[in-house]
Amino acid sequence: MECMKRLAILVSCTAVLASAADLAEVHNVYLLRMAKGLDQYLASHLTSDKVFQVVTDPKLADTIITEQLGEVFEAKLNELFPPPDTEEPAKPEKAAAPEKPGAKDDKAKPFIVEEAPPDNPGLITDTVNKLTNPTSTFGRGKGMIFLVDPKSKQVIWSTYGLPKDSSAKEMDHTASDIVSRIKHDLKKK
Repeated sequence: MECMKRLAILVSCTAVLASAADLAEVHNVYLLRMAKGLDQYLASHLTSDKVFQVVTDPKLADTIITEQLGEVFEAKLNELFPPPDTEEPAKPEKAAAPEKPGAKDDKAKPFIVEEAPPDNPGLITDTVNKLTNPTSTFGRGKGMIFLVDPKSKQVIWSTYGLPKDSSAKEMDHTASDIVSRIKHDLKKK
């Protein structure tokens, strides 16, 4: 039993150190839209304090900064970074049917036949496990900020910073406080 406790402590300490190392490797961040424009204030403080470079192209980012996790975030990550094995296959070209003999109207549109893809010859549409409007309650805690590695999809840093109100002064103060926490955690190494 004592051995299990020691192993658990060792694993948790290793996880904290690995997370700290991951934060030190962050250079470029992409901010997802946040409530009340907090992302804009964060971008301002991250760049002016020279903590991270804020990029406008998510493909250049080491980390994504978000205030929400769960299905909606996963869907946004898949939109920004489509997995290589799920990219859409090339669509088959539409073939025109031969014209009927004796057709007098040259302006008539040809009849178009669309062939089924060879991997799904009998299916018209694939509707299994499709979310039309993904929602999530996970990560909806107001004031939570997460730095997520888009490749591993792991949270490498998080904090809580809830503004008292939605005034520009309070949003700026909250962003400044969040960036100060990041700077503090970066100095821990």
